[in-house]
Amino acid sequence: MADFTISLDEAKAWTTSWRTNPPKDLAKGHLIPGDALRELLATDGVVDVRAYMGVDATGTQKLAYVGVDANGKDLISADHLIYDTTQPCPKCCDPSSPLFTP
Repeated sequence: MADFTISLDEAKAWTTSWRTNPPKDLAKGHLIPGDALRELLATDGVVDVRAYMGVDATGTQKLAYVGVDANGKDLISADHLIYDTTQPCPKCCDPSSPLFTP
């Protein structure tokens, strides 16, 4: 099974970087692997998913995504992990999509 998770420290660094020094050329979208979403949604207590924008140490735009409980709270613990396996667009975009080009 693939490891789709990142540490809380990584997620905090990425989201802080996004807030304090956002990229000038924003990604148009992100490809999120279905296996990662299925794994996250199959976790006990997860009813929704929340994604946070981030930038990693290489400057690559990322989405850190977490499970959310029925009360709208992020589930981040040893049993509820933070996920990232996203690939920013335009590298992985569908150029024929009307959402990619006007």
